[in-house]
Amino acid sequence: MTSFTRYFLRGMAASALILTTAASASAFTACQVTDTGGIDDNSFNQTAWKGVLDAQEKLGVEGRYLESQAESDYEANVNSLLGGQCDVIFTIGFLLGDATANAAKANPDQKFSIVDFAYDPTIPNVLGQVYATDQAAFLAGYLSAGMTKTGIVGTFGGINIPPVTIFMDGFAAGVGYYNEQKGTTVQVLGWNPESREGLFTNNFESLDDGRAYAQNLYDEGADIVLPVAGPVGLGSAALADELGTEALKIVGVDADLYLTDPAKKHVYLTSIMKRMDSTVYQVTETTMKGEFEGGVIVGTLENGGVSLAPYHDMADMIPEDLKAEVEAIKQGIIDGSIKVGG
Repeated sequence: MTSFTRYFLRGMAASALILTTAASASAFTACQVTDTGGIDDNSFNQTAWKGVLDAQEKLGVEGRYLESQAESDYEANVNSLLGGQCDVIFTIGFLLGDATANAAKANPDQKFSIVDFAYDPTIPNVLGQVYATDQAAFLAGYLSAGMTKTGIVGTFGGINIPPVTIFMDGFAAGVGYYNEQKGTTVQVLGWNPESREGLFTNNFESLDDGRAYAQNLYDEGADIVLPVAGPVGLGSAALADELGTEALKIVGVDADLYLTDPAKKHVYLTSIMKRMDSTVYQVTETTMKGEFEGGVIVGTLENGGVSLAPYHDMADMIPEDLKAEVEAIKQGIIDGSIKVGG
């Protein structure tokens, strides 16, 4: 199994069932269980739900979701969607792995797809969606190393689990590659890929933690910070907004935060995009066509499952040669000439 298929993330369950109907009546329903960040988290859950919304618009399906309040709700939420009302059930996150597997094995005729988890061995009625986010994070790390003025960049995560640390691994590797190519010594604070130790808020909800952890990294000299903690990162963006982007820039994760956090859009150097919307839509469409198969699909730079967001307001600040280097590295990762990880 490759490095990125071992990397997954998140938790979810509970709260009231919300029904969203398509403009036209549909015989197909896609259901989703969010994690505790909520359906409008500007990040992970919202991006996955966008895949269902896109399917509503383009395919005429119906969509339902259960919004989780606590990890203890996972099993109950998944089980509440059983009974024939859902043609496919999407579970969003690594921490839903056990609840999804248990429900799938007990209900072999129900189709499931879980984001950020892959089973080994596979389960016939579960399709895992995993992402080579370290590839896009490598690009962000190289870019950040080229843009830092202090020679120090930082990162922190929500929980020390593989779908979080894959971002941090790729980011650190990209900085390391920049140092190798340029003979520089840009430092990465907040994560040690060898010891697997670093800074973690141990939640995906607290904006106050996002501010505090970014402040600590800034106080240690970091002028670019990568928060890998869903909505927690919005707190880091608020700090960057107050300090000014000359002092601190943020690298977003999951979605293009320039678009999903419009009030603070100017603080984002770029975002490491995990295209859950694309893979959720793909699974919905193939299931409608009767072509569902259990196993694993992997989002990569090559197939567009992961990507680096546009530079937006930062575009004029980034040297043209650095932009060209990032694009060349992207092509090198795709053709295999540049290795991101083992």
